[in-house]
Amino acid sequence: MRLTLLGTGDAVGTPKIGCNCPACEDARMGGKSQRLRFSILVESEGGKILIDTSPDLRQQFLRQNLSCIDGVIWTHGHYDHYSGFGEFYRVQNKVDVYGIPETLDYINNYVSFLKPRYHYVKLCEPFEIIGLQFTLFKVDHPPVEVPTGVIIRERDTKVVITGDTSAGIPKTSMELMKDPDLLIADAIVPPHIHIKKHMNSEEAMALAEKLNAKEVVLTHLSHLFRPHHIESIFLPLGYDGQVFEL
Repeated sequence: MRLTLLGTGDAVGTPKIGCNCPACEDARMGGKSQRLRFSILVESEGGKILIDTSPDLRQQFLRQNLSCIDGVIWTHGHYDHYSGFGEFYRVQNKVDVYGIPETLDYINNYVSFLKPRYHYVKLCEPFEIIGLQFTLFKVDHPPVEVPTGVIIRERDTKVVITGDTSAGIPKTSMELMKDPDLLIADAIVPPHIHIKKHMNSEEAMALAEKLNAKEVVLTHLSHLFRPHHIESIFLPLGYDGQVFEL
């Protein structure tokens, strides 16, 4: 299993339009602070799956030399997690998409013209694509009613992607998330800032410890962190194009 972080930014990305903070300036100069919006590519011998479809999907496909994929899993219906699906227009028809009914029905209002093939899945019930086992679990991301994270398994290897969430993840989900080989965790802001619907980096690292994660990488990052080359000395910040071979 191979995972590529196609985009590690929050909803506005870095650099933020009109901002001249140190992280945004580093991004404009081509540093690793430059962050496209969130999307993850999952690859196996059986194919390629996207976790969420960033507004920057076209650029991400061009960077990775991708032309088609075998499916999409959507975690929730926020703009920065699905709106790039329109970039499939005249590229790939009838894409298989997976998610809970609440998510798929909401997103369908915006992407129905692309005629995706919908696969409704249930929370906490594993399903298989490209030879990997996926499970969606509930997290906490108000005002979304049923936001989800994703567990990926290949034999004894386990990857947990929190999706967008606060630290208030339900206990039943915490049980499912335990002991990952890799935790990809939402950590939108540094420790001194608190946002109701996301974890900050301190909360994300505490979650990694609770789950007994062997490795953790922080994503969905805002421009409020120091430039990547500084902040990454202290925190395991992800960056666009980062690859994990498991």
